[in-house]
Amino acid sequence: MERAIVPAGQETAGREGRRPRRHDPQRRTRILDAALDVLVTDGVAGLTHRKVASRADVPLGSVTYHFASLAELRTQAFGWYVEQRTAAYETGFTEVKTREQLIDVLVGIVQGGPSRQRSAVLGFELHLAALRDPSLRALTQQWTNASRAVLARFTGPEAAARLDALLEGMIMQALLSTEPESRERIRAAIEQTLAPATGS
Repeated sequence: MERAIVPAGQETAGREGRRPRRHDPQRRTRILDAALDVLVTDGVAGLTHRKVASRADVPLGSVTYHFASLAELRTQAFGWYVEQRTAAYETGFTEVKTREQLIDVLVGIVQGGPSRQRSAVLGFELHLAALRDPSLRALTQQWTNASRAVLARFTGPEAAARLDALLEGMIMQALLSTEPESRERIRAAIEQTLAPATGS
């Protein structure tokens, strides 16, 4: 008697008591998102397959199936972060038409909020990891190039480089300071950096 063919993802438990195979096409992405969560809370040193599996609510073997080593998981997670961050950063400037609107967006980036703070922590974790692992520097350069390209549309390339450096420093200061800078002082610093390269 011929055995019936069961479509992939719809297998049922057999006589040996095997569990049905779970159809989960988004599992790899969930694992990467979970890895980023762990990087935010525990840093690079605290990243483990087990923590990521727990955070993603998947079996440990599923993490090691998709990512053979911890280094691979870390690199792929940071790559996923850069991809998402690049898209979000560009979207944040889509409504900018004037210099004042540009400054408002930049001040908001520095002051941030919960989601921006999370992104900033991941960014600095990536930069710190890249100091020790040169293989990650392609990702830091990718992010730098992308952010400066967005800024350059409004300021020109030279001013964009200066502004990008200012923003990185001010964001780090905002994360670490116990006495946050006022919105007025942040705005004044950005205006001063923009002034030499803007004619309007």
